[in-house]
Amino acid sequence: MLKTIDRLLNDTSSKTGKSFAYVIQLLIILSLISFSIGTLPDLSLQTKEGLRYFEAFTIYFFTIEYLCRVIVAHKKIKFIFSFFGIIDLLAVLPFYISTGFDLRAIRAFRLFRLIRILKLFKYNSAISRFHRALIIAKEELVLFSFVASLILYLSAVGIYYFEHSAQPQHFKSVFHSLWWAITTLTTVGYGDMYPITIGGRIFTFFVLMAGLGIVAVPTGLIASALSQVRNEDQNNN
Repeated sequence: MLKTIDRLLNDTSSKTGKSFAYVIQLLIILSLISFSIGTLPDLSLQTKEGLRYFEAFTIYFFTIEYLCRVIVAHKKIKFIFSFFGIIDLLAVLPFYISTGFDLRAIRAFRLFRLIRILKLFKYNSAISRFHRALIIAKEELVLFSFVASLILYLSAVGIYYFEHSAQPQHFKSVFHSLWWAITTLTTVGYGDMYPITIGGRIFTFFVLMAGLGIVAVPTGLIASALSQVRNEDQNNN
């Protein structure tokens, strides 16, 4: 019996296991849609009641799934405290915490319903490949993150010295200038803070050039790693 449940839950290579994985994915997506519909104003009582029934059904389904995974796990403690074990628990725990309470602080736990999105990670091979690609490019991404943080800080310091005297209300300190550095380096440019001095504008030009690299470099690293993972999968098949 336990072996049958184990194959159903963990063996996605079999027809039943794959079908069960699709059912889980469908329920996760439907529960998120239901959650979003529940935020609409002026819903009828029938709609609200239907959403509550569906929420209860999905929660009980995910609860049974979680308990079955704990039961069939060879190392139960390791599974419970693993990444996906915690995700599975957080996907259902807010429902039980908020039931029967009228405390506003407790209601905040309902936001953890959105953690169900992460449950999709287990059932999608494309996401699995992306995860492996991140592992391959991990060292390069860590180094790039350090360099990007350094450039972000230097950009904030530079624009502070150029613009503080001209716009003390916007560029009050290096910390205030960090917002400008973030929006400029990411090429978003909200326009709430912008240079008006000649030096500041010239400096902004170089920051924008660096920003293009900040966007392009990690994209190239991940694309290269994804290509490597895909080639490995094709060779294995």
